[in-house]
Amino acid sequence: MPSLRREVTTPLLYLFILGDTLGAGVYVLIGEIAGESGGAVWLPLVLALLLALLTATSYAELATKYPRAGGASHYTHRAFGPLAGFAVGFCMLAAGLVSVGALTRAFGGEYLTEFFTAPTAIVAIVFLAALAALNIYGIKDSLRANVVATMIEVTGLLLIVGLGCWVIARGDSDLGRLTEIGSGETGAVAATLSGAVLAYYSFVGFETSVNIAEETKDPRRSYPRALFGALATAGVVYLAIGLVTSAVVPTSTLAESSGPLLEVVRAAGGVPTWVFSAIALVAVANGALLTGIMSSRLAYGMARDGLLPKVLSRLLPQRRTPWLAVLVTTSLSLVLALTGQVAELASTLVLLLLIVFLAVNTAVLVLRRETVDEDHFRAPTIIPVLGIGSCLLLFTRIEAGVWLRGGILLAVGLVLGLVAARNKQRATAESPS
Repeated sequence: MPSLRREVTTPLLYLFILGDTLGAGVYVLIGEIAGESGGAVWLPLVLALLLALLTATSYAELATKYPRAGGASHYTHRAFGPLAGFAVGFCMLAAGLVSVGALTRAFGGEYLTEFFTAPTAIVAIVFLAALAALNIYGIKDSLRANVVATMIEVTGLLLIVGLGCWVIARGDSDLGRLTEIGSGETGAVAATLSGAVLAYYSFVGFETSVNIAEETKDPRRSYPRALFGALATAGVVYLAIGLVTSAVVPTSTLAESSGPLLEVVRAAGGVPTWVFSAIALVAVANGALLTGIMSSRLAYGMARDGLLPKVLSRLLPQRRTPWLAVLVTTSLSLVLALTGQVAELASTLVLLLLIVFLAVNTAVLVLRRETVDEDHFRAPTIIPVLGIGSCLLLFTRIEAGVWLRGGILLAVGLVLGLVAARNKQRATAESPS
């Protein structure tokens, strides 16, 4: 069976992870985080990064041990069998689709209205069609677009940091907000954890990246370097963004804005708001592109493992990209974009990711009994154990309504998983020995 083409170098992989991590999470959701945690926006961002690093370390071991498309689904399949593999893969696939849907909604929000207004349906269709075309054209071309978009994203965030420092220097800020955590009704610990749950959305980049390990040159060497380098870079940028936005913009203003970083531009003055809006739109589009790549590669990997219809494993002959998986996942994201809201979609995404991360951290420990011929990254045993604990901790901050929506998705996934496992057993029994 033909395999995916290995064209992703270490710098491209680093920029892939960085571009996804520095995407819509900080551009769109920082206001939501302020609403949960109070003025100390930087604190849940840092906590989310530290908790995410635990699971990222587990991913580094599994991605270098099994460099294949499919990511969490493939690892869980190896550790616990096809039913668990399908359930986890379904959660990650659903999370990817939900994320692209949320980013599509965000693309048509306040940042776009700086230029023009258009019906949501038209914006969503044109936006997703363009991303799907680029995805199908080729992974290398998609990642080249990501390089340009990532540079623009980083420039935009550095602009915010610079403008924020200028406002602080001229004395128009309130540094006291940096220590304001929660409110009178919400304690500091609970507020920080609630904010960290939302901030988790910003760190999905490392999960996205494992699905292109099969397309990476020398993944056992490249992946850990790209992963930890990108997360360290993102951590520094996020800390700076959290500090300046909180100091410059009142917490209530941040919490109510759908374009929170625009508030820093407005507070500073001197820079046309449309300039930053254009940068933000690039960031949102890049996040949707990278997550769309992950979703299509995950669907492709699950189909190749027999967990989804085999037709989704078809590759475009010349480009060797999973064209049918791209079309199907893009269509489902369009449905979500037209029927959901950004906040609802983001909350459901976080729940699905926590389930995936819990399974991956557990799979690391189980798969220690398997050996491979080539050397690979190995995480200290305490790391996946702490990763499991971090997921259980954040589960306690998920709201009941989100559990209900997530529970429905999980029930659908389990039913489909039982069907997939039964079909695979039947195919194995019928195949000649």
